[in-house]
Amino acid sequence: MAIKVFMFSFMLTSTLFFLLFIPTKLTKPTFTFKPHINYSNNIPKTSNKTYPVSFAYLISASKGDSEKLKRLLRVLYHPGNYYLIHMDYGAPESEHREVAEYIENDHVFGEVRNVWVVGKRNLVSYRGSTMLSTTLHGVAILLRSCQWDWFINLSASDYPLVTQDDLIHAFSKVPRHINFIQHSSNLGWKLNKRGRPMIIDPGLYSLNKSQIWWVNKQRTLPTAFKLYTGSAWTILSRSFSEYCIIGWENLPRILLLYYTNFVSSPEGYFQTHICNSKPYKNTTANNDLHYITWDNPPKQHPRSLGLKDYRKIVSSNRPFARKFKKNDLVLDKIDRELLKRHHGQFSFGGWCSQGGRHKACSGLKSENYGVLNPSLASRRLKTMLTKMIFSKSFHKQQCK
Repeated sequence: MAIKVFMFSFMLTSTLFFLLFIPTKLTKPTFTFKPHINYSNNIPKTSNKTYPVSFAYLISASKGDSEKLKRLLRVLYHPGNYYLIHMDYGAPESEHREVAEYIENDHVFGEVRNVWVVGKRNLVSYRGSTMLSTTLHGVAILLRSCQWDWFINLSASDYPLVTQDDLIHAFSKVPRHINFIQHSSNLGWKLNKRGRPMIIDPGLYSLNKSQIWWVNKQRTLPTAFKLYTGSAWTILSRSFSEYCIIGWENLPRILLLYYTNFVSSPEGYFQTHICNSKPYKNTTANNDLHYITWDNPPKQHPRSLGLKDYRKIVSSNRPFARKFKKNDLVLDKIDRELLKRHHGQFSFGGWCSQGGRHKACSGLKSENYGVLNPSLASRRLKTMLTKMIFSKSFHKQQCK
C-alpha cells in the first residue's frame, strides 16, 4: 500500500512540475489583446522619473468573483506596479472573458500595459496543492516579465487600506531583501490536522472540479527539515522569489515535492522554505501585513469584515485586510476616507489626472509619472515598518 501511495504521489508531483514550469502565454484566450512584456518600468515617453520601489501583484479569483476582482484591480492600480490576474479554471469562460475585456478596454491599462491575464488557467482545489502551484506559477511569470522589488499575492476578497502611493513611499526605505511572512514553529492543532495527514489534489491531473482526496495512512513529521506554519498571504522579495523558482540548492524542489500532499500547503510552504534556508532565514519579518479576524476556535476561516470592524481596521495600520463580501458598505467607507476614491475611479495618487467636482482620479497624467503624493497613512505605515524591522527584537522573532 505504501509503495502504491508513493508511486501515485510521484506521478502527481511530476504533473505539478509540468504545470508550474511550462511556458505560459500572457494573453487571454480567443482575444487579440497581447500584454506588453517589459523588463523595466513602463515609463511614459513624456516622463523621465521613476518610482523608488515597485510591487508585482498576483490577484487570484474563482467563480463569481469577477465584480470583486474588477473593483479590487481598479482600487489597487498604479502605473509603477505590475498586475497578473488568474481566474480559476472552475469559473465559467464567460466570466474569464468579462475580466479580460474589462482590462483590454480600459484606456489607462492599455496605455501603461502593466496588467495581464493568465490565458492558460489552472484548476484550483480548496485546501489542495494547486493553490500553491498557481502562486508559484504567478511568481515565475512575473519574474520573467518585468522588474519589481516585492511580490504580493491577494485574492478577490482582499482590499487595500492605503493608496499605492502610500505603500510605495512607506516601503522606499525598507531593505529590499526583507520578506513579510507570518510564521511559527508551534504547529498547535495543525500538527495533527496539517502535518500528519496526506492528501491528493485532483486539480493536478483533472479538469473536473472536486474535493481533495484523503489518504488513509498518515506520515511522521520530517526530520530533514523543520515544519513551520503561518499565513498564506505574503510579501516576498525578488531575491527569495527567484530562489523559490530556480533555487541553486535542492531545498526548493524537496519542499515542493513534500507539500504536494500537504493540506493547505500555502500556509506552510513559504514558511518552512525560508526558515530552513540559511541564506534567507534571517530576512523574515514575522507579519503578513494583513488585518484579519478569525473564527474562534480554531482559527481556520477568516470572518467577513463589515462596518462594525472599521475602527479596528484603521487602527491596525496594516496596508491590506480580508475578507470582504461583494460591495459591502465598509468598502465604500474605505474608498471615501482612506483611499480618497470616488465611485468607479482609481485611488488617489500623484500619477493621475484629476477632474470633475470631486477631483477624482480618472486617468493617467503622463508628466506626473514618478510623482508620489502620500497621505498620513503612509507615515503611520512607515513608522510601523520601521519599528518592526529595525527594533532590537527583530531577529528574536525570526524562525523560532
